[in-house]
Amino acid sequence: MELFQGRPENMEGRLPREVRTYDFLDRLGIEYLRTDHERADNMEACYEIDAVLGVLICKTLFLCNRQKTKFYLLMMPGDKKFKTKELSSQIGSARLSFAEPEDMLKYLDIEPGAVSVMGLMNDPDHQVQLLIDEDVLEDEYLGCHPCVCTSSLKLRTADIVEKFLPATGHAYQTVRLGFSDQ
Repeated sequence: MELFQGRPENMEGRLPREVRTYDFLDRLGIEYLRTDHERADNMEACYEIDAVLGVLICKTLFLCNRQKTKFYLLMMPGDKKFKTKELSSQIGSARLSFAEPEDMLKYLDIEPGAVSVMGLMNDPDHQVQLLIDEDVLEDEYLGCHPCVCTSSLKLRTADIVEKFLPATGHAYQTVRLGFSDQ
């Protein structure tokens, strides 16, 4: 895997959702490093990619309440365990579960394996609430997908919080999840 500054020179063969991500970041003046790779749809593949990027391994989960009336995007360190009960009590939403792939596509224009904070740019009606574990906010950089699982980006965490999220109209709630595996 190679590390590149910014968007690909040749956009041929790139999905429209990926191109829109680069366009959005470029419009906001957000700098990023990028690497292209085979499909990365599990944390083991992400560990390898993040070693190339040199970033916090950020696991992003798309969740919903039992009634499917509230949707959440949770960003957390990859080495932490996700415990539904722990998160539910912090956000006041009982019975959280993983949302369906159809909802992921509907609200974020993302497919399983490519879940990313970048998907919030595709949620103009603000149907998805962003939750960020406090440990993610402590690191200078984070890694995420540009709405596809065959490329990964390294961005400044401050750029996500101070530029990207305001441009999408999304706020975030800080949550505190349990200890990491280490």
